[in-house]
Amino acid sequence: MIASLGETRNKRSWVEEGIVSTDSPASDVAFTASVKAVQERRGSRKTYRRMEERSGWETRITPELAAFLAERDSAYLGTANSSGQPYIQHRGGPKGFIRTLDDRTLAIADFVGNRQYITTGNLAENDRAFLFLMDYAHRHRVKIWGRARVVENDAELLAKLMPEGYNARPEQAILFTIEAWDVNCQRHIPQKFDARDVAVTVEKLEQQVVELEAENKRLKEALIRGRKIECQRAS
Repeated sequence: MIASLGETRNKRSWVEEGIVSTDSPASDVAFTASVKAVQERRGSRKTYRRMEERSGWETRITPELAAFLAERDSAYLGTANSSGQPYIQHRGGPKGFIRTLDDRTLAIADFVGNRQYITTGNLAENDRAFLFLMDYAHRHRVKIWGRARVVENDAELLAKLMPEGYNARPEQAILFTIEAWDVNCQRHIPQKFDARDVAVTVEKLEQQVVELEAENKRLKEALIRGRKIECQRAS
């Protein structure tokens, strides 16, 4: 997955819509002048300049990214208030709770929680947002920059976003418009497995053990019977 996620990178979508100029790669959403100065000082700017010249980061939802999102049951949503104070909130649900509405828009049903409303308040005064998604089992991570807004009192949208059969009460929706996304290398990502996936694997292994024990018992009984017959013939 990680290779296919990183294969298609295209800034044409922003250029065509006039969001950025041909001289401004999508990665500039993260690579500010200050960041580039540090890259230059520490020797990595040349590498990232080549990346930018090859069209840089993707700005639309590719089929590969959509497939990756459909398998996620957990995400971290970053926002900041008007003073720049950052905040990260976990979002979770069944696999696929992050919905793809079109090639630039993601949507999440925002369930009732502790009612602090920090994310909601931040987005009311600063719509810049960030999604960080992990796949520990395959050691993949995806970073998505964009802008988000809260949609209240839209029962039809919530019904569309609400995962079927999930025991939660949706309070509002969050729409996330993608500006750029990138993938990271696997370095330093610990490999972890979801407890439910482990339980399924263990259950299969336990069933195999039961079947092997039954087969082993059958073979032992057949061997004993065979030996008895040989003893009877010998006598």
